[in-house]
Amino acid sequence: MGQNFLADPATAQAIIDRAGVQPDDIVVEIGPGLGALTIPLARAARTVIAIEKDRRLACILREELTGAGVANVEVMEADVLAIALDGLAPEAGRPLTVFGNLPYNISSQIVIRLIAARRRIPRAVLMFQKELAARLKAAPGSRDYGRITAMLRYCAEARRLAVVGPSRFFPPPKIDSEVLEICFRPPPLEPAHDEDRLFQLIAAAFGQRRKTLKNALAASGLPFRPQAIVPALMQAGIDPARRAETLSPEEFIALEISLHRMASDSDAMQSPGCVRNCP
Repeated sequence: MGQNFLADPATAQAIIDRAGVQPDDIVVEIGPGLGALTIPLARAARTVIAIEKDRRLACILREELTGAGVANVEVMEADVLAIALDGLAPEAGRPLTVFGNLPYNISSQIVIRLIAARRRIPRAVLMFQKELAARLKAAPGSRDYGRITAMLRYCAEARRLAVVGPSRFFPPPKIDSEVLEICFRPPPLEPAHDEDRLFQLIAAAFGQRRKTLKNALAASGLPFRPQAIVPALMQAGIDPARRAETLSPEEFIALEISLHRMASDSDAMQSPGCVRNCP
């Protein structure tokens, strides 16, 4: 399933120490594998909920936990992409911390799901292939800055905890891995903008990242009139000739507000007999 199992106990312990796991923490571990992180996590935290998709690995993990005398781990056989991670928080009775050595092919999807769940999951400590970690930390204007970077920067801070070389895994991956601590900011209680629309706008802007913002948004299929794009960009203080990778999250927010205001003003000026999508 694209997994590379951490096989060095000292590295696992160093990650947990640097993450500052506390005795009262309730941890959700994604893809525990053979328990290299699970067992030291269980010894540091109150409870670990280990989500493992592979039934064979789940059986081996239970045996490893029993052999290590660990009793505070719940092994959940499930596909992490098919469950609501924040739904585990009410059952746990407190906010959760997520840990995981993530398979590369689902890493971005997990980050997006954690962004949506950040009200109940304020922190995650995740291991990524180094190239994806670079994207998650990238600054606006850099080559690595993209859709997921803008979404994450909008609501979180990411910092490096460790770099882990290929020799620490079985089988060894082809590149280094990097452990990031992601601390999420909760959604504002009274937002000045619509978060779902903001994320749709970011996705549309990066969907054709080689185009200028004016052209990328005009071809995006989003529900606003093409003729409103340039005035909305200008109202937000953004040059229509810029490209998506140059915009900060704050500029995307300003653009979303401007586009929504333009759309509202346009609707208000329509005659009663004019349909919404008339020219």
